[in-house]
Amino acid sequence: MPEILFSHSYYYQLDPKQWKNKMPFPPLGTLYAAALLRENDFKVALFDTNLLDSPNSIIPILKKNNPKYLVIYDDGFNYLTKMCLTKMREACFEMIAFGKKQNCIVIVCSSDSTDNYEHYLDKNADYIIQGEGEITLLELINSLEKKQSIETISGIVFRKGNTTIVNPKRNVLQNLDHLVLPAWDLVDVESYQAIWKQSGQDFTLNIATTRGCPYKCNWCAKPIYGNRYNAHSPEYIVNEIKFLQENFGVSRFWMCDDIFGLKPNWVQEFNTELQKNNLKISYFIQSRVDLLLKEDTIEALANSGCEEVWVGAESASQKILDAMDKGTKVEEIYKATRLLKEKKIRVALFLQFGYLTENKEDIRKTIAMVKELQPDNIGISISYPLPGTKFYDKVKDDLKLKANWTDSDDFEMLFNGTYSSGFYRKLQRYVHKEFRKSQGIYNLKSSLKSPSSLNFVKIKSIVKLGYYVPSAFVDGLVLKLTENEN
Repeated sequence: MPEILFSHSYYYQLDPKQWKNKMPFPPLGTLYAAALLRENDFKVALFDTNLLDSPNSIIPILKKNNPKYLVIYDDGFNYLTKMCLTKMREACFEMIAFGKKQNCIVIVCSSDSTDNYEHYLDKNADYIIQGEGEITLLELINSLEKKQSIETISGIVFRKGNTTIVNPKRNVLQNLDHLVLPAWDLVDVESYQAIWKQSGQDFTLNIATTRGCPYKCNWCAKPIYGNRYNAHSPEYIVNEIKFLQENFGVSRFWMCDDIFGLKPNWVQEFNTELQKNNLKISYFIQSRVDLLLKEDTIEALANSGCEEVWVGAESASQKILDAMDKGTKVEEIYKATRLLKEKKIRVALFLQFGYLTENKEDIRKTIAMVKELQPDNIGISISYPLPGTKFYDKVKDDLKLKANWTDSDDFEMLFNGTYSSGFYRKLQRYVHKEFRKSQGIYNLKSSLKSPSSLNFVKIKSIVKLGYYVPSAFVDGLVLKLTENEN
């Protein structure tokens, strides 16, 4: 069988914000596709771009391996690929050119190529896979090898002469357990461990227990796995955890699902399977506040080793949540956060500023919520119009000069919102400082009440009050001046 060289087009080093974090994850989606092709007797190799700094790095690999197929298959479980950052698009274009120079058949599967396939075909990619790609890729390469027609293969886009052929979308895979475990053996795990050591956190690998999201937040695109929800069985995931523990000694995991544990009783069954196999792990997830409040979900999360939940809070303004079609209530954010804290599970809030109709009062409510709830961490973004969303359609006429961020720290307003890009950049810094200031004050008060609760983390946050108190005050003044300029 001919060799298939799998790769992807995300380079952490080309994204300064993410590289600074020193917490890279292997390309899980790519590993699923490579595993399926290998299971079907194809010879596969992986060129992992994550820890590299230039697409040029692939040139010697292409010359040495001389693969028949170059499959640039982005990790659809990594939210960064969904953002379609221009630096990564340009990197992919370079990789396509290198592959074609080596006479490879180049196949691309990614969020960006799904939405913007013409750009990739213009750069001489041979085939674009739209959406979920494993079965489509297998069928495509089997057909090419057998010299059979590809005209009826669902989920591909290609050119026939000067005409672009867009075949019908493929139905999503419903029984995820039919997929073989990802090809983790292709990854240089030690290289990832070395980077993680610099972060000061325990080494963590990524696992996907589900695909898709059934909720309809109108700013969230789902180009790969769609507006649906299918789950691996708890048994499948526990088997993968056992493999990763036995082969790499890993016991901490990032469950990279859009929504973890939505299927009724899944978390409870997962906990039972872990206990049955005597597996002790820690993990962190993304979830929704309304989902967390169902039945004994939080109890089951705590018992199974969940250490942190990232919640898509977005805003403390019900007006903004409703405009987003978020489907959650502000009071649910408060209730879920408090219940998680009671179970000693860390809480982190995703916050989004800049949505249409946002005003000063909406921003004030969100900052007040952060101060009151005292989450363990926050992540701040501004509203970003992703192709294929209702939000994108509302603002697309504003996207004439720029439609994508260069990297994930770009933070530029791409549409005409209430305030300018400069205001939101200053707001991000101010909210982070107010958050750290309120953390320090809270830790100071609690330590005075109970000196025995004092630890290194609390001491550090208290000491940093000397920086955050004056700095937040100054940033607040600057923010007001910037607001008045808008």
